Parts: sequence; C-alpha cells; structure tokens
Amino acid sequence: MQHIELTVKGLSYSQGKSGAYALILAETGEGGRKLPVVIGGAEAQSIAVAMEKSVAPPRPLTHDTWKNMLNELGVSLQKIVIHRLVNGVFYASLYTSDAEGASHVFDSRPSDAVALAVRFECPIFATPEIMEHAGITEPEESNADADSMADDDELDASEDNEVTTREELKLLLSEAVENEDYELAARLRDKLDKL
Repeated sequence: MQHIELTVKGLSYSQGKSGAYALILAETGEGGRKLPVVIGGAEAQSIAVAMEKSVAPPRPLTHDTWKNMLNELGVSLQKIVIHRLVNGVFYASLYTSDAEGASHVFDSRPSDAVALAVRFECPIFATPEIMEHAGITEPEESNADADSMADDDELDASEDNEVTTREELKLLLSEAVENEDYELAARLRDKLDKL
C-alpha cells in the first residue's frame, strides 16, 4: 500500500478543546491536503521544542530521553505511519530497526510518534484512507486560519506590546525555555517566524 508523506506544518491552540492543540500535518507533493490532529499540551510543547533547534531545554523532555535511550541501544526510527481513525481518535505505528537489522513495529499515539519523528528526522506518513476521511483542503482551512489569527492577537494582547525586535523576542524565548514554559516558548517562536 502506498502511504502519503506528510510534514509538520505547525501547531496552533485548539479553540474547541481547552488545553488542547492542533498539530497540522501537510501532504508533501501536489496533494495539498492537511491533516489536523488534536493533541495535548505536553506533546505540543515537546514537538515545538524539537522543531526549534536553536533553543535547548535545560533538562531533557520525555521524548528526548526516549531518543537517547533508543540511540544508545542501537535502534533507529525509520518512519511513522498514521493508519487508523476510530471515533475521532487517530492511531499510529512506529517502525524501527536495530543494529542487527531486525525490524519492529510499535503502536503509538500520533502525538508521541510525531515528537519522536521530529527528533529522529524520519518520514511521517498517513494511509490514503486517513487522508481521504480526515484530510482537509484549502477552502476548509479558512476557519482554521481565522482561529490561528485569533491566537496571534491573543499573544499580542497577553505579551508585552513594546516587544518588537527580534533580539527581544529571542531573549523572551530563551527565558521561557529556561523556565520550562514551553507553551509560551512555542508562541514566541511562531511570532519570531512571522518576523
């Protein structure tokens, strides 16, 4: 079966569920569909920290620990596949191989799988059925974009409006990571990206 490759497009605060985030995975190539997956705050922070290469947390996060352990054991993550959707809940699998060439497949939540995939820099896939049933196209995204803009306005209102320079934002980002406030760090990183 031919899987569809995805990349991490971004994270946004979910307006629908309190404390939840939307992980947006985008189809590579010509398809242009996006797969929104609702994930928890801890997993969103872990993914955001892994994507922000310039800032390292003072202590390793859970997914950092898993990556270090797997590396030490000679196990590499080859790919992840989001393969099932039941009652609005996604299911994923981790495909690994060890130093002797043995392959293993492990069940996982998509949020944990993506957090590891970002760290291992391995491909992320979904089955065609998942993309057909849960993938969204550009016209359907307009509401998600409006929610994202509302999040940016919220950040502007809640953060110091005097902060306008890149250097000040980088300093705030470093402080947020130092204080292990990864939710704020993710929002600051997004604001930096927009500059």
